[in-house]
Amino acid sequence: MARRSKAVSIGLLAICELAALAVWFSATAIVPSVLLEHALTQTQVAMFTSSVQVGFVVGTLLSAVLGLADRVDPRVFFMVSAQVAAVANASILCVAPTATWVYIARFITGVCMAGVYPVGMRMVASWAKDDLGLLVAILVGALTLGSASPHLFNALGGVDWRFTILATSLAAAMAGAAVNLVSLGPRHAVTRVFAARDLVVALRAPSLRWANLGYLGHMWELYAMWTWIGLFLAASFRISSAGHDPDILARVTTFIVIGVGGAAGCLMGGWVADHYGRTLTTMSAMTLSGACALVVGLLFGGHPLLLGLLCLLWGAAAVADSAQFSATVSELSDPKLIGTMLTAQTCAGFTLTLLTIHLVPRFVETVGWRFAFAPLALGPLFGVWAMARLRAEPDSPRLANGHR
Repeated sequence: MARRSKAVSIGLLAICELAALAVWFSATAIVPSVLLEHALTQTQVAMFTSSVQVGFVVGTLLSAVLGLADRVDPRVFFMVSAQVAAVANASILCVAPTATWVYIARFITGVCMAGVYPVGMRMVASWAKDDLGLLVAILVGALTLGSASPHLFNALGGVDWRFTILATSLAAAMAGAAVNLVSLGPRHAVTRVFAARDLVVALRAPSLRWANLGYLGHMWELYAMWTWIGLFLAASFRISSAGHDPDILARVTTFIVIGVGGAAGCLMGGWVADHYGRTLTTMSAMTLSGACALVVGLLFGGHPLLLGLLCLLWGAAAVADSAQFSATVSELSDPKLIGTMLTAQTCAGFTLTLLTIHLVPRFVETVGWRFAFAPLALGPLFGVWAMARLRAEPDSPRLANGHR
């Protein structure tokens, strides 16, 4: 296969990542439409997302222990994962939304995402040269748009949630085929025999521990916000959006908040981090996103435009730092272990999301939507502390060309 340029390869990879990751939140996005046809408990609603998260954790754990991200050609790994995920996601159309198979299919989809998200980051890191933060941010921006796209498909498809499942499954299948057109960069490390002890030794480094703890603080908030913001907006708009269809308005707004705001936040965060420092960028983003989590509920039931703008700011801030945790781990790790270290990082982070995704509906039942998101601010607070500790580590000058 002819070697393609950096710009072409990064662009193709971003498109593949966007399309493949559309299946991740496909079931979450259809919940408002499914609720019009079927009675679901809050636990069942949460499991539409948490089952794929469990699958992702299992997939990343297996990949990390076996070193698959550093042993298998990443394009082959990505291709097989995306196409199996497409089949699993489409199989939901064969059963009722209340069937147990839905959660099994979502679990399989999550397992496959372990061969898409961290593997994509390893591929993009192979092209980095003084711009790692921005390159990973482009990929995470694609992930963000991909995660948000089902909300847009759901709005365009009306109340027929089957359109969303079909569209996202087709997108993932095409991504699996197209990823073979991507070339690997000159920094793609030659693989070697992997030993699990390498991962244990690497994680003993204090700088990597602080980076991963910062990532956990970030993940405490992010996926709980992404999972429940659509229902939060729909509930608020039913109170305040006189003259408009609150459900359609909520779907479109959710896509803008997660997809448009998130992608913009990723790109801005990547550029700022490469020029002014990773720890500074992550600490600033988490401070802003934590503040949004504290106050967003105070606008519940208020003017849709004001609430939408605040949520847009939150959507940008909540994910602006995401790529920088991955870039940090890439810069602090042995080049031949980058894929495995990124996989281990995402495994830990997504394990934590299982807790907060299920906690939010409990908060809603206890204190209502007005205060349900406020506990999510604890994660960014912890993350700021961890990244401040990393900033003081002797290894920190290795970040962002010395900018820390």
